[in-house]
Amino acid sequence: MSSNGSAVGQLLWSGPLCVGWRRDQEGAVYHLATCLLLLGFMGGSGVYGCFYLFGFLGTGYLCCVLWGWFDACGLDIVLWSVLLATACVLQLAHLVYRLREDTLPEEFELFYKTLCLPLQVPLPAYKEIIRCCEEQVLTLATEQTYAVEGETPIDRLSLLLSGRVRVSQDGQFLHYIFPYQFMDSPEWESLHPSAEGVFQVTLTAETECSYISWPRKSLHLLLAKERYISRLFSALLGYDISEKLYALNDKLFAKFGLRFDIRLPSLYHVLGPAAPDAGPESQKDDKDVREPAASPPPQALPTSVQQTPPSSPPPAAANPPAPPPWVRMSRPDSSVLASRTPLQSYSQVMSRGRAPLAPTLTPEL
Repeated sequence: MSSNGSAVGQLLWSGPLCVGWRRDQEGAVYHLATCLLLLGFMGGSGVYGCFYLFGFLGTGYLCCVLWGWFDACGLDIVLWSVLLATACVLQLAHLVYRLREDTLPEEFELFYKTLCLPLQVPLPAYKEIIRCCEEQVLTLATEQTYAVEGETPIDRLSLLLSGRVRVSQDGQFLHYIFPYQFMDSPEWESLHPSAEGVFQVTLTAETECSYISWPRKSLHLLLAKERYISRLFSALLGYDISEKLYALNDKLFAKFGLRFDIRLPSLYHVLGPAAPDAGPESQKDDKDVREPAASPPPQALPTSVQQTPPSSPPPAAANPPAPPPWVRMSRPDSSVLASRTPLQSYSQVMSRGRAPLAPTLTPEL
């Protein structure tokens, strides 16, 4: 080690020294090349940072080539500068190729900026999602049906890109589907991957619409393979279904003047027709409930008391008090409450001075 250290020291301190400094300065090309190299090494990261970096470095090395050829007259300076400038140009060409490869059609680019970019979805993951739908944009004409109630099988998942779709059941309007909302998210979540089913609603295009569609089998394979994409779709579908439920809730509020809680299981009945004989049954149940209050049950003595009559009855038993004119009615059973209409239950509860309860059955829209 000592011998190696001494050799390095002799090479550094005992090397040839400059006999004299040049009095004339280098030309403007040399100084320009130095400034360009300085700016190039200050570049950042990312695609555009690489453009900045290799752009300034390539221009600086080209200036070095000119300086070595005209001023320095050194072949080694020219060769090294040409080699480095060529490397920078090749790197710039590779970046341009990558940018052209990453470009997307206008519809898919807008879809990425609207839904995926706010969630910071990586571009490779987004490309996997687009590749699953074969990068095809489908269209619907005005009044063309996307799905028919009870006929169209649930074999895909679609996202509306433009236009407006009307959702109805039995000819009754439910809600609208707007751009960048899933068209069949409830059907997708309600069906097992290995099960088959049909639509319970009808989807009709009110305007000219465009949408993208993922085949059910291909999308399930992608979600099983890519865990990140599976979580992304779970979040998007959950948000979409909640928006549809809130749309139904606002519609009920606007029609009846009451805001029902969408977390109630009874809101499911809004999708089905109401029973036509609900009124008479509810009135019958009301009469059955009021009968105990109108005629109190007779006071029957136990069997043991009847067999052994008391020897000396108390004086109060000779003249029993008259029954009160009003007997407090016990709370009806939950099945009785369920058979009533929501407005009758609401009026009865308010007449008793209690807080209104949420309706068990939601009226038909």
